[in-house]
Amino acid sequence: MIFRQLFDPTSSTYTYVLGDSISGEALIIDPVFENERRDIALLRELGLRLVASLDTHVHADHVTGAWLLKQACGSQILQAEQAGAANVDRALRHGDRVTFGQRFVEVRATPGHTSGCLSYVLDDQSKAFTGDSLLIRGCGRTDFQQGSPSQLYRSVREQLLSLPASCLLYPGHDYRGLTVTSVEEERRFNPRLGGDINEADFAGYMNHLGLPHPKLMDIAVPANLRCGQPQAQDLTPDEMTWAPLTCNFSGIWEIQANALYERLAASDGASIQIVDVREAPEFSDVLGHLRGARLLPLSELAQRATELDASRPVVAVCRSGARSAQATVLLRKAGFGLVANLSGGMLRWRAEGLPVEAGGQ
Repeated sequence: MIFRQLFDPTSSTYTYVLGDSISGEALIIDPVFENERRDIALLRELGLRLVASLDTHVHADHVTGAWLLKQACGSQILQAEQAGAANVDRALRHGDRVTFGQRFVEVRATPGHTSGCLSYVLDDQSKAFTGDSLLIRGCGRTDFQQGSPSQLYRSVREQLLSLPASCLLYPGHDYRGLTVTSVEEERRFNPRLGGDINEADFAGYMNHLGLPHPKLMDIAVPANLRCGQPQAQDLTPDEMTWAPLTCNFSGIWEIQANALYERLAASDGASIQIVDVREAPEFSDVLGHLRGARLLPLSELAQRATELDASRPVVAVCRSGARSAQATVLLRKAGFGLVANLSGGMLRWRAEGLPVEAGGQ
């Protein structure tokens, strides 16, 4: 099985990708709206096809990426029936199974943080994804969205801490940089739910937390009740539409050699600025350079970026695509929004048999 744990630093949310390495089918748990491009890039690079997005609950601190992923990947949106959200393709109940290839996760209802919380247990019970029901040495709050200390206590004790001691537990959030725990650890060391703590102890603790409501609650909850569907088109993340681009897992926008050649040959090709960031001797070596390319070595790019027109698209080029990827980062920091890297650089361009010029600028 392919497994990846991803992190959103703004909301301290963990997103999980589970893939069946035989069929290539995958699930994503708790995707974040702003990270749609990152998640799609990872799926593409790992050769996975997303079949479903699963949320552990209606989040109050971030908007789910489920709707965006459905538009891009054709994946289904799965959420708790209890949540009553719109745009759900399959409403989940306790005991349901969600398959991906030859693997599956079991759905366990774990209400208490919210009334519609679900946890997902991998088929071999080696991993469980607990959302906010059980955190590392903690748990989610119980004072809004129909939360209940007594429900959460029973949920965690009966559905999560009853799993095998070796089962790894992956939370929905962590604010200290911790990534994973285990059933055995939480049984022994969780200060709210472990050891000899009973339901009365837990309720007394939770009823006196006195926490402020999440800052994004008034935005996130209504949006998540639509499974992340924007109310207006301008809420959707901006797309790079000036060329057929892809965003890789590193966050770099790329254009393939043939796509760039076709765009340069088209009538609007003159609007694209080709910036070669190699050193001067390389510009005229055996690889040659693209017609109309301007030599701006990476070592000088930050100081000379003003020589470029920020209103026109820029494609950065180097030998292999590594230095030019860094060039796109520098140009974005300098305020250039329409920037892409030539994937594979001049090596890929030459391998595709595309024309080059040699010597001079």
